[in-house]
Amino acid sequence: MKRFLGLYADVLDSVSVFVGQACSVLFFACVAISALEVVLRYGFDAPTLWSTELVMTLCASAWVLSVGYVTERHRHISITMLELVVGERVWRVFRLLQMIVATGAVLVLSMALYHPAATVLKRTEHSGTALNSMQPTFLKVLLFVGCIFYILQLLANIVRWSQRTEGDVTGGH
Repeated sequence: MKRFLGLYADVLDSVSVFVGQACSVLFFACVAISALEVVLRYGFDAPTLWSTELVMTLCASAWVLSVGYVTERHRHISITMLELVVGERVWRVFRLLQMIVATGAVLVLSMALYHPAATVLKRTEHSGTALNSMQPTFLKVLLFVGCIFYILQLLANIVRWSQRTEGDVTGGH
């Protein structure tokens, strides 16, 4: 069982790193699209209808999908002063408590997001802007998927914690 859990953590860590690094392309696309919009709007007086909505969707997608990467790397914001005050052993217990509480909180959030995500898959929602894209449908489903991904990575981190194979846990520094 220990080997199986270790394999689960290895696979999920690899997936999280791959997805997180792939999200950097989405941020680059946002910069490129925003620069194109500036040139078209101010250089040629020909603004687009789609650039703002697309940039918002790409940034939101990258933010949601990179949660596994940030969690795997232990790079969430943390109160590191406590680490210095309480010592390594207590801080290790605090990390476990944080992962358990986060898993519970994100599980509750996932349950709250499930119905809206399932509903928009049955009847798509549109943004109501000039472009009228399916952005609300896409983002509601993506938020649910991101929460599940976050829970899975938190569970992998708990496995790493229990097997003492966490690596660098100095997140937030």
